[in-house]
Amino acid sequence: MDDTAPPAERPVPPLTGHRLIADYCRRLDSSPGVYRMLDAGGAVLYVGKARNLRARVSNYARPSGHSVRIARMIRETASMMFLSTRTETEALLLEQNLIKQLKPRYNVLLRDDKSFPNILVTRNHPFPQIKKHRGAKSEKGDYYGPFASAGAVNRTLNQLQRVFLLRSCTDSTFASRTRPCLLYQIKRCSAPCVGRISETDYAGLVADAERFLQGRSTSVQLRLAAEMAEASAAMEYERAAALRDRIKALTAVQSVQAINPKGVPEADVVALHLDAGQACVQVFFIRGNQSWGNRDFYPRTGGSESPAEIMQAFLAQFYADKLPPRLILLSDAVEDADLMARLLSDRAGRRVVLGVPQRGEKAELVANALRNARESLARRLAESATQRRLLEGLAEAFELPVVPRRIEVYDNSHIQGAAPVGGMIVAGPEGWMKSQYRKFNIKGTEITPGDDFGMMREVLTRRFSRLLKEDPDRASEAWPDLLLIDGGAGQVSAVGGILAELGVEDIPLIGVAKGEDRDHGKEVFHRPGMRPKALAMNDPVLYFTQRLRDEAHRWAIGTHRARRTKQAMANPLDEIPGVGAARKRALLAHFGSAKAVSNAGLADLQAVEGISGALARTIHDHFHPEG
Repeated sequence: MDDTAPPAERPVPPLTGHRLIADYCRRLDSSPGVYRMLDAGGAVLYVGKARNLRARVSNYARPSGHSVRIARMIRETASMMFLSTRTETEALLLEQNLIKQLKPRYNVLLRDDKSFPNILVTRNHPFPQIKKHRGAKSEKGDYYGPFASAGAVNRTLNQLQRVFLLRSCTDSTFASRTRPCLLYQIKRCSAPCVGRISETDYAGLVADAERFLQGRSTSVQLRLAAEMAEASAAMEYERAAALRDRIKALTAVQSVQAINPKGVPEADVVALHLDAGQACVQVFFIRGNQSWGNRDFYPRTGGSESPAEIMQAFLAQFYADKLPPRLILLSDAVEDADLMARLLSDRAGRRVVLGVPQRGEKAELVANALRNARESLARRLAESATQRRLLEGLAEAFELPVVPRRIEVYDNSHIQGAAPVGGMIVAGPEGWMKSQYRKFNIKGTEITPGDDFGMMREVLTRRFSRLLKEDPDRASEAWPDLLLIDGGAGQVSAVGGILAELGVEDIPLIGVAKGEDRDHGKEVFHRPGMRPKALAMNDPVLYFTQRLRDEAHRWAIGTHRARRTKQAMANPLDEIPGVGAARKRALLAHFGSAKAVSNAGLADLQAVEGISGALARTIHDHFHPEG
């Protein structure tokens, strides 16, 4: 600033923090809407919704009285954006869409985008198939779920097969069977594929299975008992014995259910536990008066949010792409219960009720979920404490400038240069960050087969070129604090040169090399410009680095095997423009193999149904480029 300039000519510093927010408040009205707080670089710090924008935003204009998290957010605010809506429900929906898209630093974020599996009873076949389904519900049939995990679905499918003898094979397998499969022999299927059961009787089994999934298992058991008595009275002892076995299996299924609430046919039980600035949310799925498993979540919080705020954010984000049940039982009330209920009801197309039960069976369900949340968070905190000590020990052992929060470990895999891949695994304070794992199919044609240095050059160049392009200021958490590679002094020197060329030589680099005898436990660590170092055999940091290297090795080998399998199963017809799945089937059905297609003449190719003259010429030229 030029202090000699007249006061009128001196530049006015830009407003920030609570003064900036107070300035915005003077121009806001009282309509509902969404506001965004942005830092000096334009990154979104926070997204919030308001019933009254002026009243809500004015809370941030106060110079004091905020929590540490909110005060820090206000200090970093350099600008704001506003969008008014017609209703508060629209504001809530827009807020959650923006949070999911922008992932602001100061919002509560649900870090889980996995879909939940369902059981599907198909409706496109005279003998419906029962199977596990995950993803969009585009296939025709009846869906039952969600289940907490694939394991819960598999256990339920196994039970349904034992009791109701429904087929699980694909339609193509069903059509090709000439005799019953093993599942029929072990009494897990009624063998409709070979006519061992009529379509009418099989439809009855399907109806019984659906009654069971809907929670009406008692009526199914009573009907089976009546049929067994009739069969016994008619001296159809073999049929009576089969019905007896099904009744026993159904009784066993009912007895092993962990929680079978009699008064709650359908609900999600959501319980929240907070400790040490972290949150754990347990969700139990109850459908048809049966527990279909539970899943724990650890939303990212700033440590100062109220349970009501966390619960509301969790519900809005969790049900953004999931159909909510008719009843959601909560351990803590949400900030705007009526508003949240309206939003979920609109998404479901029917009424959704939120409740915080205080007594009775519903309260017991919530208490059970809360106990699980408390125990899960305690285990996670214990694991995090151990991981934090290991990271601190790693920083001390190798004199790192900071305790690493993101460690990237690289490894390559190939067989004599074939199907080469590079793998990157990531670890941090919470352990393996598997959503951050990456695989790199080596594409460089100038790389000599088996050239590990060339492969590593391509992997690191692709990785850091993208980082430099997407986040040159290193504002995100995607930049590593430490690189670990499997190799000795030569590999470390080569990688150091690659990083220097890219302009990122300030990231610490460690190479893990086995000792002279290549013994596990005698690793030697190499660092650029420093003497090699070994750790004591019983040092926990040594075991930690071994686990990091071994995990990268496992990931790279698995990726290589998958690529090798894909290449082995590749069909040369897939490479021909204009030959899709249908035409490929027609060619293989006509000639018998891809090799026979490659040897076929132009006239023979034109004789295949669906192959035009022009396409026949394309196919022929693909296999005979010389003419």
